[in-house]
Amino acid sequence: MTSSDKSDNASDTPAEPTGIAAQDWATAAADPQYRAAVVDLLGALAYGELAAFERLAEDAKLAPTLADKAELAKMASAEFHHFERLRDRLTEMGEEPTLAMEPFVAALDGFHRQTAPSDWLEGLVKAYVGDSIASDFYREVAVRLDSDTRELVLAVLDDTGHAEFAVEKVRAAIDAVPRVGGRLALWARRLMGEALSQSQRVVADRDALSTMLVGGVADGFDLAEVGRMFSRITEAHTKRMAALGLAA
Repeated sequence: MTSSDKSDNASDTPAEPTGIAAQDWATAAADPQYRAAVVDLLGALAYGELAAFERLAEDAKLAPTLADKAELAKMASAEFHHFERLRDRLTEMGEEPTLAMEPFVAALDGFHRQTAPSDWLEGLVKAYVGDSIASDFYREVAVRLDSDTRELVLAVLDDTGHAEFAVEKVRAAIDAVPRVGGRLALWARRLMGEALSQSQRVVADRDALSTMLVGGVADGFDLAEVGRMFSRITEAHTKRMAALGLAA
């Protein structure tokens, strides 16, 4: 999920944070609803990182060369390190990591079942396009988090190297066999729809997380901002498609 590039449209941390965003975790956690939202957010991210590790290891089996296989193995290792950081933070907060992740297993596993790549190129496009949409979503949320949690979230969303690798390999494949581009463009559009649906499912059944997104927690998003957020995510997707040499 998090082996994506940082889009130009993702919101940057405000120069002068206010409200929750200006507080550290110890201060912000005094609000039980905010604390519950952060536990949900870190649980969702942690399972996403664990799933990304597993998927990259599986994708390595489809790699056409040993060099490609080794590159994916390195990326998988980075994703597992991200998972460990999130797991350790949850433990430090006094939370059981597996319990924090459990509510998000069905939605994320369902997304990956519905978007299982049929070959090496589809796997690369999924990692670059599909995972980037989820990462953009979490970066948008991170802007409204306390400083300690925001720092952690942005760190685990750092690119593991998959973005540049995917663009290079996909563009080379299209240059070699142009008709491949049409199939991959259709695949990327499907990923877009599924990823946005998955983002909605991640928060649909979690009251604290949903409330934070629509403004029930101090400095949360209002409904109009949620719409603008998804517009920014869609625009970033269009730019990534162009980077791959695909039509959005």
